[in-house]
Amino acid sequence: MARQSRTATSDDVNVLLPRIVFLLTALALVLFGLVMVFSAGTMETVEDEVGPFYFLRKQLIAVAIGVVLAIILWKVIPSSWFNTRFASITVVAIVALFILLTRFTGDEVNGARRWILIAGFSFQISEFAKIAFAIMGAYILDRYRSGEFSFKDTVVWAFVGLLIPIGFLYVFQSDLGTTLIIGVGLLSVLWIGEVPTKWFALIVLGLVIFALIAVFGTGYRSNRFNILSDPWNDGEGGYGAGYQIIHSYYALAEGGVTGVGLGNSHEKFQYLPEAETDFIFAVIGEELGLIGATLVIVLFLVFLWAGMRICRSATTGFDAMLSGSLVIMIVAQAFLNIACVIGLLPTTGKPLPFISSGGSSMIATLIMVGLILGVSNASDKSKVYEKRRDDLRVIRAH
Repeated sequence: MARQSRTATSDDVNVLLPRIVFLLTALALVLFGLVMVFSAGTMETVEDEVGPFYFLRKQLIAVAIGVVLAIILWKVIPSSWFNTRFASITVVAIVALFILLTRFTGDEVNGARRWILIAGFSFQISEFAKIAFAIMGAYILDRYRSGEFSFKDTVVWAFVGLLIPIGFLYVFQSDLGTTLIIGVGLLSVLWIGEVPTKWFALIVLGLVIFALIAVFGTGYRSNRFNILSDPWNDGEGGYGAGYQIIHSYYALAEGGVTGVGLGNSHEKFQYLPEAETDFIFAVIGEELGLIGATLVIVLFLVFLWAGMRICRSATTGFDAMLSGSLVIMIVAQAFLNIACVIGLLPTTGKPLPFISSGGSSMIATLIMVGLILGVSNASDKSKVYEKRRDDLRVIRAH
């Protein structure tokens, strides 16, 4: 009995500790994001004459909606519900429908039609597409692993349920950034699902070839790489396509090690475009310095560690693949954003999860958090069931 008690306690720690760390890290990132959105959006609110709390108020509304949805997915709707044919088809069908609607009725922002107005609110459907495709990918591979799907069935489901709607997203919204993040998420599903190495390698190769063609096969994308190597030589003396990354460099350089102080950014005053959204990490670097920027990176690494521990403790293959892919997509997007801000990659327009101003990104990210916590909750229930079963066996043995 003592040995069983110690084992049970160890299992409890293995499940509870990652969840607590995961939850606290997500909370810290959200709160930090609210502070930085208020700081980075100050000049924009003055320019637009909407009041100093405009961006903060919008972000708080998104956080409130996201938290409610996350709690529902954590405590009310079991993760197993998504491991059904109805759920997987429904979420992908809804996303595909809204991608098509956005193509014909959406609002055009910065030359891309990626936003759609629903009940007075603008939504970027691609943020929610990541969730739908993670669910579908985990469902398909789980069915293949269990023997319910043959290899032919798996290929057909992957083509109809993943490749075609992802193709809609890429073609109709020209959103390479989200497409690649989804690709990373689906590779995570395959890795966690332990597909044969040769198939995994072929799919990775296919994704790399697609990325190279998408980048260097289109003039404006390849031009971004050329500008990245020397943004001052953009044909307009640094006031053209290289302007944003130049001022990102200025912000990071000005911040130094300790920063100029919270709220004291110079670049956010109409010099750095998208200071409160895509380039908020540059404002963090300017105001809080290398120390603040490093803290953000560390928080995302801790978030990744805790999320993958939840993935490892999952009691079903579907739960493991879903939670792991969601965690990896969130962190992959974070590091993609940071890489763009510091000049390692050309800009993609993807926000920094939890931190950038943007309702769609915040709500979608918190939905992901809720789904991951739901997997942890399912692991809890499984441990309780196993403990009660073992205790019952001991009682019967006596």
